[in-house]
Amino acid sequence: QLQLVESGGGLVQPGGSLRLSCAASGFTLDDYTIGWFRQAAGKEREGVSCISISGGRTNYADSVKGRFTISRDSGKKTVYLQMNSLQPEDTAIYYCAATYARYGFSCTGDYWGQGTQVTVSS
Repeated sequence: QLQLVESGGGLVQPGGSLRLSCAASGFTLDDYTIGWFRQAAGKEREGVSCISISGGRTNYADSVKGRFTISRDSGKKTVYLQMNSLQPEDTAIYYCAATYARYGFSCTGDYWGQGTQVTVSS
């Protein structure tokens, strides 16, 4: 069964940091971009960041630029989202999604993880 598994969420104080991980099971990520999305309570899901197959191209939502960093490990099997200077408005369920991108960059999501809760509160 193909799946993505997120980990690393939790409760942090404003200004704190978390690192989320996304790992694939049942398939490799060699031909896939990996995007991070989040959905806050009562709001629609929004894109946070995405990284290309090679790791050389990254995109960020304006709201997280300068605070979040997306990366892939050398084997292209795990993707991370380093989140610094977290604020209450970052509170949401965070999902990773793999998108087949062999013929062009895309981050719309073909496979999705179950999500991990990030709560930023004092």
